[in-house]
Amino acid sequence: MPAALPDDDDWIRAHFRTIGRRVVARRTRLKLTQETVFLAAGVDRRSLQTLEAGEGNPTLATLMRIARVLDVPLEQLVQERPPSTGDEGGRGPSATGPVGKGR
Repeated sequence: MPAALPDDDDWIRAHFRTIGRRVVARRTRLKLTQETVFLAAGVDRRSLQTLEAGEGNPTLATLMRIARVLDVPLEQLVQERPPSTGDEGGRGPSATGPVGKGR
């Protein structure tokens, strides 16, 4: 039988903060500005800022777009456990570059 879920939303808010930190870490590791990411991802500036601050409730589509621009698997951004590599996310720039649309 699955473990009981917490009665409050604190764990969800904590997880959104973790996702935000992973996005910031990956973006800065790639030396990308917020503007570069939100323009390449096709999301508005406020959505990215809110996500990076660990606030709000980003849609799956927003997370997928940002993950694609950051060249990181979506699972690595949203997993509950920290990445095992010690990196806050990413498999490195692809042949088309982190903001490439060639995939």
